[in-house]
Amino acid sequence: MKYNSENKYIVDLNILNTYNAKGCEACNQKFNLGDTVVQACGPWQDGCARFIHEKEAVFDSKTRTWYERNYFRTLGSA
Repeated sequence: MKYNSENKYIVDLNILNTYNAKGCEACNQKFNLGDTVVQACGPWQDGCARFIHEKEAVFDSKTRTWYERNYFRTLGSA
């Protein structure tokens, strides 16, 4: 499943309360108010779009999709 979005999000209380139980799937750190996050594709099993810290993501301009950095390398697109 592809998720096409160029959007970046600033963590607000809604994102914090909704997604902070798991935290960032890429770096396993909790989100903080004001962090910049993106919805990115990665190696996770149940779909493509997960909120991760922007610094852990790469934007592919060809597909207009954010990818988790290590996952992007495995795609051969880096």
